Amino acid sequence: MRAYFIESFGSGGLTCREVPEPEPGHGELVVEMLAASLNYRDLLMLRGQYDPRQKLPLVPLSDGVGRVLAVGGGVSDFSVGQRVCPIFAQEWLAGAPSKVRLRSTLGGPRHGTLTEKMCVPASAVVRIPDQISDAEAATLPCAGVTAYNALVTLGQLRGGESVLVQGSGGVSVFALQLAKSMGAQVIATTSSDEKATKLRELGADHVINYRTETRWGTKARSLAGGDGVDHVIEVGGSGTLEESLRAVRPGGNVAIIGILSGGKGEISLLPMLMNQVRLQGVMVGARETFEQLVRCIAANQIHPVVDEVFDFEQVPEAFQKLESGKHFGKIVIRVTR
Repeated sequence: MRAYFIESFGSGGLTCREVPEPEPGHGELVVEMLAASLNYRDLLMLRGQYDPRQKLPLVPLSDGVGRVLAVGGGVSDFSVGQRVCPIFAQEWLAGAPSKVRLRSTLGGPRHGTLTEKMCVPASAVVRIPDQISDAEAATLPCAGVTAYNALVTLGQLRGGESVLVQGSGGVSVFALQLAKSMGAQVIATTSSDEKATKLRELGADHVINYRTETRWGTKARSLAGGDGVDHVIEVGGSGTLEESLRAVRPGGNVAIIGILSGGKGEISLLPMLMNQVRLQGVMVGARETFEQLVRCIAANQIHPVVDEVFDFEQVPEAFQKLESGKHFGKIVIRVTR
């Protein structure tokens, strides 16, 4: 079978080669991968910026969907032919995260989903309903679970509250869709008129162009009624956190998810202290959160937004598209036709 490997850090270090097919051990499944999707984390991993100490070679990507090909001994919950998604942190099944659980993530340090077949513990996959396509299902394990965890599990979003999402990447678009399905008001930011139209079509109540409205946090506060938004999906990092703190209401929640504009920088603690703002780091979520997400999107007939689907032979082009930042939603790789 074929699998991609990061042999060395940098765009030229990604190669595809033949490897032996896996066989399931006790309690394991062999999954024939149908599709995989890219996250910004995968680009950082390829560059060597996510974890420079990561041992190579490494099969990249943490997200994907496949069909059960073989079942190991002691497995009774799954059968051949069922569609499943491997979970992001293979040992985080329920409850709070721990150091051990967070070291079990696919696409680093463990081999990931950019392979034609993979072997995973039966405890570390989630069944996918038929109404969700392969490309859509491949986007769920990180972006979907992260958005749900930030808004619902940790943020305890309620109908009628307000949510600010930044940009049009996977997590932000998922957060927009989930928030609207729960009756929330959504304010989105973007620098593109074309993307602004798409955000409105998905249900965004207000869209702010952060290029022309540089103090977009103040604008978002005004749009939310003057007191500020209840929840901020913060994917920019140090470069956008200051505006997020302007946007959020006293006692509101800022979910720290991404570092698109940087992971380091100076920030005043006074707005957080004086307004009792809660900053919550979000590292995807447990299997139980993934199962809740699947029930939510099935009940609300939510279809994840897929920007473009690349063939397995076009993986370098898929990474280039992600790096360009021109995508809206998720970039998917078709593994098996």
